[in-house]
Amino acid sequence: MPHLAFPNSNCDGFRCATHCAVRPLAICGELEQAEHEEFERLAQHVRYGAKEALFSEDEVADAVYSLVEGIARLYKLLPDGRRQIIGFALPGDFLGMAPSARYSFSADAIGGVTVCKFFRGPFLRFIENKPHMLMRMNEFATRELSLAQDQMLLLGRRSAEEKVAAFLVGWRDRLARLEGVTKTVSLPMGRQDIADFLGLTIETVSRTFTKLEREKLIVIVPDGVRVLDPKRFDALAAA
Repeated sequence: MPHLAFPNSNCDGFRCATHCAVRPLAICGELEQAEHEEFERLAQHVRYGAKEALFSEDEVADAVYSLVEGIARLYKLLPDGRRQIIGFALPGDFLGMAPSARYSFSADAIGGVTVCKFFRGPFLRFIENKPHMLMRMNEFATRELSLAQDQMLLLGRRSAEEKVAAFLVGWRDRLARLEGVTKTVSLPMGRQDIADFLGLTIETVSRTFTKLEREKLIVIVPDGVRVLDPKRFDALAAA
């Protein structure tokens, strides 16, 4: 199913970025009203269906994306065809600002995803001579680096229980920026996605969830888990 794009003069069901609930978290969060209106005119509002690609590794990096709704899966394909998930993007995240002329990873929609899409040339011209926008982009890049470093630790010499706990705590903390602190951790991604992120097999991930539930650290609920003992669970994640 092809994605649906709408002209920026009519958001067609989207709330324009001026009234967007995630604007404080988004790349445009520090823009003044006049700047924001100019920025909005550059945007193409696009919906992607589940599993539909926003962009693919090695494609020409001709656009950048500000995620408005939904969760995107970020991944690279290894030479033998295996998939390594390198992250999950949430509303407010900014994608596609490649350091070269081509994307260095792929992004697709886990469920339905809504983005503001900006073509690279007009976007780069817009941010010229806007130090506050450049500082905002630097904040995003710093956060991405921190998440990448966290994943490197996850892929290191840790037990499966520690990896899964650390993933759930990290995901919970990221969701808290959007939804506030809660004991229930929504998991829109499947067990295979979690396995590909942690460098484990799906069987190991499933057994680990069951073990954590048996040890009364979590209880598995529809579309997620509820943490029963946050103190013990956080200690396991930090081990």
